[in-house]
Amino acid sequence: MRSVDEHLAHCLRDLVPLPAVEIPLPEAAGCVLALDVVSGIDMPRFDNSSMDGYAVRAAEVEAATEGRPVTLPVLGDIPAGRGDALELAPGTTLRIMTGAPMPAGADAVVQVEWTDGGTEQVRIHCPSPSGKNIRRSGEDVREGETVLTAGTLLTARHIALAASVGVDRLTVHPRPRVVVMPSGSELVPPGKPLAPGQIHDSNGYALVAAANAAGARARHGGIMTDTPEAVGSMLEEATRDADLVITTGGVSAGAYDTVKAVLRELGTVEFTPVAMQPGKPQGFGTIKGVPLFTLPGNPVSALLSFEVFVAPALRRLAGRPDVTRELPSATVVEGWRSPPGRRQFARCLLTITAGGPTVRPVGGQGSHLVADLAGANCLVIVPEETTAVSEGDELPYIVLESGS
Repeated sequence: MRSVDEHLAHCLRDLVPLPAVEIPLPEAAGCVLALDVVSGIDMPRFDNSSMDGYAVRAAEVEAATEGRPVTLPVLGDIPAGRGDALELAPGTTLRIMTGAPMPAGADAVVQVEWTDGGTEQVRIHCPSPSGKNIRRSGEDVREGETVLTAGTLLTARHIALAASVGVDRLTVHPRPRVVVMPSGSELVPPGKPLAPGQIHDSNGYALVAAANAAGARARHGGIMTDTPEAVGSMLEEATRDADLVITTGGVSAGAYDTVKAVLRELGTVEFTPVAMQPGKPQGFGTIKGVPLFTLPGNPVSALLSFEVFVAPALRRLAGRPDVTRELPSATVVEGWRSPPGRRQFARCLLTITAGGPTVRPVGGQGSHLVADLAGANCLVIVPEETTAVSEGDELPYIVLESGS
């Protein structure tokens, strides 16, 4: 029997980030950048106003006060986007909008709130020192500067920066394509009536949702009935457009555990018990060169196994640096029992308090109790040597469905 750490290391050993591809900028959020982004321009490109107001020579308004305002003629407007070269004549002003280019000769902007807002002449009642309210060319980014580095998990703010420097395509490691294949002749899709002995497929839908939340592009590949022909043909079909395949069920020691029998012939999947609760029966390998996880059929075991083994594999395929993560700890406020010799992943309710995070168990810990799983928001990790968790213990936890 393997430990949890040994099985995770086995699953990750031969996985590498997916080959980099160039994609349009709007599609890059959630992907990991594979090549640095270097700016081809200064940002801002030109000196511009950071306020709506009046472009002035600072020396001409330095004596302005409420009681003795400085009055200047307004010779025109400079809206944002105006591109012709303008020069401010001495003793005058130009009304200027936020983002508009500064005219030659002007060295400050008086914001409109410090004036009477005049359009032909303006009364300025507050000085504006040289450089005031001006964004200088290149103060944010210089041409030739690396603005995004390979390995960055791209979010909206990174997309904004790439767009600002004029980049419309990025080279990234793509989101892994995942196909989920639940097995069992007793399974029926939600929305269809149940005959005696049948149950609704929950694992397929839950694992698709979990994989998408982890940053993959996942789809349901259909229910595999318990025949070698159905299992074999559907698995081979799934590998045609997948970077990773997940099956659930059919991998224990039962007479109808067909997935296990078929995969022994088709691929390199190795089945092994893992010293954990729940989720003892695990399998991992490849089929047609595509990584494949076989997860237990019990709903709680399937989702827990996804969090512990599949989510790190998806992060590795996506090129993320945080394949395994530092886990926070919480204080136990209500104890429970844990099986000897197994690492327990206990369903708990995490509460953030002024004194720090606390956890308490949610319902029973049976691997079939889906409603209790839905009421939990974290998995508390109990070491193999611990048989009794007590109030006041500090234990690590995994936040459920915490996203990518």
